[in-house]
Order: sequence, then structure tokens, then C-alpha cells
Amino acid sequence: MKDLFSFLNEASCNSDFKATLSGRGGFITFSNSGRRGGTKFFQIGLDNILQTLKDILVNLESFKGLTEYDETSWRNNGSAYFSDPVANANSTVQTKPLFSTLSKVIIWANQPMLDSVDSDVKICLEKEALETTIDELENVADSFRPSVIKPHQSCDSTSRQQIFYGAPGTGKSHKIKEQLKGVAKENIFRTTFHPDSDYSTFVGAYKPTKSERPLYGLFGKETVRLRDEVDLSEEIITYKFIPQAFLNAYMQAYRKPNENVYLIIEEINRGNCAQIGDLFQLLDRDENGVSEYTIKADADLKAYLKEELGEDNLGIKDGELCLPANLYIYATMNTSDQSLFPIDSAFKRRWDWEYEPIKYKNTDWVIDIDGTEYRWSDFQKEVNKHILKDTGSEDKMMGDYFINPPTKVISFNLFRNKILFYLWNDVCKDGDADIFPIDTDFSFSKLYDEDCKQLIISMMDKLGLKPIDRDELENYDDTSEGDDELPSTIRYSINGEETDENGKVWRKGALVKRAVKIYCDNHQQETAAQIRDTWKAANFIIPHIVETDEDREKRIKDSRDPKAAERSKEIRLSNNESLHVSTQVGDGKNRKGFSNFLSIIQSKPEWGINIQEL
Repeated sequence: MKDLFSFLNEASCNSDFKATLSGRGGFITFSNSGRRGGTKFFQIGLDNILQTLKDILVNLESFKGLTEYDETSWRNNGSAYFSDPVANANSTVQTKPLFSTLSKVIIWANQPMLDSVDSDVKICLEKEALETTIDELENVADSFRPSVIKPHQSCDSTSRQQIFYGAPGTGKSHKIKEQLKGVAKENIFRTTFHPDSDYSTFVGAYKPTKSERPLYGLFGKETVRLRDEVDLSEEIITYKFIPQAFLNAYMQAYRKPNENVYLIIEEINRGNCAQIGDLFQLLDRDENGVSEYTIKADADLKAYLKEELGEDNLGIKDGELCLPANLYIYATMNTSDQSLFPIDSAFKRRWDWEYEPIKYKNTDWVIDIDGTEYRWSDFQKEVNKHILKDTGSEDKMMGDYFINPPTKVISFNLFRNKILFYLWNDVCKDGDADIFPIDTDFSFSKLYDEDCKQLIISMMDKLGLKPIDRDELENYDDTSEGDDELPSTIRYSINGEETDENGKVWRKGALVKRAVKIYCDNHQQETAAQIRDTWKAANFIIPHIVETDEDREKRIKDSRDPKAAERSKEIRLSNNESLHVSTQVGDGKNRKGFSNFLSIIQSKPEWGINIQEL
């Protein structure tokens, strides 16, 4: 099977409509025929094509009769069913070039079965062929997609030594893990530094190991053999050179020169780097990524590497160590541990540094104090303010993942035993931060007394935190102006629009309202009641998701909710009627309104609403 790049180039030689795979960004560049005043070129992304193929597959009944090009039919179907805005636009103004490009991609994915199909005239719309095309194109798109870091490629390919630093729980290790997605496990080596880390635990050393030796007879000539022809042996202790993380990564990099190898050092400042010896002199790299200065290997290491890599291997040439260009070293550092072993300037300059900030993004996590709930992000923000104010440092502030509850609920015991213990023992033990009750007889053990719940609630009151009102959370209106307490942790685009009319990221309520507005614009012939009936028939969980003036007046009249009138936003239709869109769109404890909304919208591409996670 030919690669997509070569296939498109060859197929375009015999086609009036050129299509080539872009060398960057995962785009296909295609052209018109040039018969009406010169050739013009256009681009469409692989993800745009994927969505279009999926739209065709979902609406196959409407497309199956269009295997031969007919401009009017393809223009009408594209306008009605292509949910991707780029494809939708091209289907009306560059109908045949888009048709030809889609046909070429389908032919490529189904080689050699469709080699005889003329992409300028026909397109294969068999279900199996479309599914194969989508699968094959997903693989190609993944290799271009900017949000996915390619295997064997770091965020900054010129940075071969990088330290990710920040407060505890900011996601430093997670960032490295995400960065190395797709890298083979045998090319990743990990170690964690601690105060006793030294050359032998990082590089390697001779260590006692168990082995066996045969038992000989009285005169030492023959081994003692049992009836089953097995020689008798005895266990003995011998000494063998045992490589550690650095040496294992070093040897792997020389064994696989065409693959990148990664050494991960967790909590690098918890170890005394001076005990590692002159090894870190190797971190000075030249413009090619190779150690600028080599160091002599000691006799034991030299003998071991020659045995493992071979006498002539560059990894031990002239008995010297030299980091190859394909060996990357990443490390993490908690700034709160900086007092353990301060890192000197000479060591620091050999690394690139990347700060991981606290983002306060886990807004749906709660702290459950025996039935009284508080938002984790509120507690996190307030405590971190106190830490910064009272200590003048961010080092001991709590990151988003300082704690990682499996169900997003931080239990009473987990809160006491991990969070409060850390604050008491590491932050407040010298009176540095004013977080706990200031009674002279207060001690940490009081957090485990019978009346400890009230004590912790009084602590929350002192921090200015209020318990969560579950009814209020269930009916949360995230379109309200200036409300930043519960922003979505996921960003969305709708029909290519990444921000609302004010340039802000889409909040859930605004996104739902915009979706209804797009539907109304696409169905201007429908009345308010007809639109209401269509959306009602889709069975959204969101209450009164779309209502007419009469529906809204009745709801407000029958409701005991003092804010009933505020639970919707108005949309004016082209016929001067009004519709009202619900603002009660959040995912509450018992009602997953927004998740249900996304699921239904995705199942209805014919509505022309395309919502994507960014």
C-alpha cells in the first residue's frame, strides 16, 4: 500500500483537480480545474475531512445514490449534512474539487480495490470502504495533530535536559508522561532521587549476587551427578556489576541510535547531586546534542561497557563517556523541597527550566466534611492566598493535584490525614501561615476529637468559605455575567468559533444558547413552536431547553422559584418571534444535563451544529 503523500501526487497527475498532502499541519491542498479563469488552490484539514466522511457515513441513505458526480445534489447534501464548517462552505463554492478530493482519499485507503475509480467522476460510498477510510485517515491525522506530541519528540526538540518545577501537585510528572505518550517502554528509564542517592545508585556498582557452582567428587575430577543426569551444585555469593537507571538509559541510547531514549529523574533536588561525581559535566552539549566534554570511565565501568557495547562502540571510545544526541534527560522538582539540597548555579545553567503553575481547574471536586461539602478549588485558592501572604513564597502552595481523589470527592479522613497534616506539619508548624484556629490550646490531635467536625467547619468559616448549596449547584447558570466560580475545565468550539461574541471562552449556558441560535438560523422557515417541538422531541435532560413566550409565562406563573424568570435567555427569530433557551444546563449531582446535551447534538449532524473539545 502506497503512503498518502505519494498516492495523492500520482493521482493528481491524471486529475483536473489537484490534491496534495501538506507538509505541515495535516492539511490537504486541492485545486479547481482552472477552466474558468486560472487555477485556484484551497486547503482542508484532515480532521475536517474525517468529520465529513463521518457525516456521510451517518447519513448514508441520503448519499448512497450520489456515487456519480452531480453538482446540484452534492451541493444540497453538503449544505444539509456536512457539520464541519470548512467542508460545508467548500461544498457550496468548490463542490466538485471537494468531491474529487474526498474520492481520492477513499481510493487511497482502499488500495488496490478502488484503483480503477476515476476520482473526478465517481466516489465509492460503500459502508465498509468509508469505515476503512476513517480508520486509515485517523492514523495519518494523529501524526499531524498539534495537540499530540509525536513519539520520540520532546516539546522543545532542542532541549535535551529539562527540569519541570513548581509547587506540589501541579502536574509536573503528568506533563512528562503526556509528553512521552507513544514512546516505547523500553526507551524510558526512571529513577527518584533521595538524600542517600549517589554514584552507585544512579550509575551502577559491583554488588553481591547469588550464583551456583558445580560440586566435584573427592578427587576434583568429575562433578557429582544424580541419576537424572543433573549435576549437583551449590549456591555461592559472587560480585557482579549492576547497572542503574543512568547507565541503562545510556546503553540503550547507543544500542538504538535512531530512536530517542529518555531518562526521568523525579524530585531531583531531594538528592545531593555532588555525590553523583563528575557525571553531570556531560550535560554540556554541543549544537548537535552530543556532550561537549567527555569524562573518563573508571576501570569497572569501562570494562562493563566494553563487554556490553563492544570495544569499538562510541559509548566507550578511548575509555570515555559521552552523551549521545538521542538521550534526553527530564527531571521534576518541588519548589517546597528546595531546602533539602540547594542546586548551585553551575548545575542549574546546564538545564532548561519550565515552570508548572497552579491552575485551580478542578472546580468540580468537593471536600466532604461528614455531609457538609466545600469546593476544593475554593479551599485551595484561599489557603494558597494565606500561604503566599504569610510566608512570602509560593513554594509550599498546593497544586491542583496535590490530592487526587478517585471519585472527585475528598473524604473527611483524606482531608485530615493528607491535606491538613501537610498544612500543619510543613506550612504552619513555625507559625508561618494563619490557617488553623488560633486558640492557645489548639493542637493537631484536636482534629480527631468527637467534636472535630465543628472545629474544621469553624476553620472553613475563618477562611471565608461557604458550604455548597446542592440545589444552587444543580441549577447553576454559568451564563451569568462576571461569574467565574464554576468555569468549565474543558474548552469548546462550536462550528469553528472558539470564543463567544465578547471574545471569552464558551461557558456551558452560552454554548447551548449559541447551538439553538445556529439551528434557528439554519431553519428560518420554521416557527418558534415548530423549533420548540423539534428540540423537545430530542429528549434533552436540560429542563425547558427551548420554550416559546407562552411556555415561559406559564412556567414562571406555576413556579415557586423566585428566580424563575432568570432561568432562560431570549433569542429573536427572523420572523420576529421569540424563543427562550434554558440556563439550567450544568451537570449536577443527579442530572447530567450538559453531558446529555453534547451527546444528542453529536447524534444529529443534520442540525448543522458541530461542537468540538479543544
